[in-house]
Amino acid sequence: MCSGRQVVAIKYWSWSTPLQARRQLQGMVINMVKKEKTVTPDGRRQRSERSRQAIIDASLALIAEGVLLPTAQQISERAGVGIRSFFRHFADMENLFATVDEQIRESTEALFVGGDREGTTQERILHAVERRANGYESQKNIILTTSAQSWRYEILRKNYARYQRGLRKDLDDWLPELKSVSHHRREMIDAATSFEMWHRLRVHQGLSKRTSVEIIVEALADLMSVP
Repeated sequence: MCSGRQVVAIKYWSWSTPLQARRQLQGMVINMVKKEKTVTPDGRRQRSERSRQAIIDASLALIAEGVLLPTAQQISERAGVGIRSFFRHFADMENLFATVDEQIRESTEALFVGGDREGTTQERILHAVERRANGYESQKNIILTTSAQSWRYEILRKNYARYQRGLRKDLDDWLPELKSVSHHRREMIDAATSFEMWHRLRVHQGLSKRTSVEIIVEALADLMSVP
């Protein structure tokens, strides 16, 4: 189908037009058709990508605000797209969660790794707990959303298990001394440094961040028999 510009060009292209002019007009029409064929799909693709990213950003914004169980309708409204557009981009909520995890995985893991890993055992325990506490505080709603919906979506269960393995390995890197503690004590240390323990201290027991850190540091020192 010709665009309006093409129709105008063709309107003035008659067999009474000189040969050179007809060829010029023909070249103009061909160039316009080529341009529309190359530009229009790219434009549509860019709009599609913007809509897809808007949906991802909207889901993260809602979770950050405390909407731990956002629906497709809520996300679509926040993103400014129709519900049909949502399901054109994502087959279901599980597909959306998988995509969100792919986008934030690197930045989330960066919150927990790194930090000053030098010093005495007591100093490294403190630094490790502080690093983990900051990560938990930053990612609290993401973790709560994952926990609240893990029974429904397998991808969330897998992601949570992967993060737990990563945290355990990272703590071993912080504290090589853990290799010498008993199996039961090692499991107790994992429990003491878990998000569930942190959330209980901060929310259910109403303790400050500093007090919660001190409690976990003391628990680890006792379990590791650090003087």
